[in-house]
Amino acid sequence: MEARDGSFGFDFSGVYTQVVVNRQIDYLLDNGRKVEISFIDSDDYTEITETFEAENENPIQLQRDGWQAILNSFKTYSESNFQK
Repeated sequence: MEARDGSFGFDFSGVYTQVVVNRQIDYLLDNGRKVEISFIDSDDYTEITETFEAENENPIQLQRDGWQAILNSFKTYSESNFQK
């Protein structure tokens, strides 16, 4: 993953451990941390909840902000490309 301005980047990879279509995606990062993503459908929207095990190198708030930025980008992409 790279910052848009090229100021920093890092490798990000893992293995899917569970995929339930339209409901759940779980994966294990290469460093052993778990990530769980759930999708809850409503009439007008889909609620996405992402839970991750934090790493020890960066402050937890920085990590939350980073994961939230990814979700915000996904929301923008989804809303602009998949209108009902």
